[in-house]
Amino acid sequence: MNLLTDEIKHQLPPLYSTENTPDPTAWVKFFTPDASWTWYATEFDGEDTFFGLVQGQDEELGYFSLSELQTLQGPFGLRVERDLSFKPTPLSDLRTAAAA
Repeated sequence: MNLLTDEIKHQLPPLYSTENTPDPTAWVKFFTPDASWTWYATEFDGEDTFFGLVQGQDEELGYFSLSELQTLQGPFGLRVERDLSFKPTPLSDLRTAAAA
């Protein structure tokens, strides 16, 4: 699966451009289909580094890389996928959905 299309690359704001935004938008969602890890990207450096919300054992804002996502496998060997039906969503809504 192509984790990052050119269309999504152009939608993602550059790194640090939303750091003063109270409720930034996640533009793309990546997930492991056989584990409970999800990455929501809010910014991208145009090359490899994202910033966004990571939900796994804990929930935190942080950096993650495309190259890392491309190599990860879940416990049953499934690779990270991009949620093809994901629509841009404010982080506050994603945090609420995860808590429910």
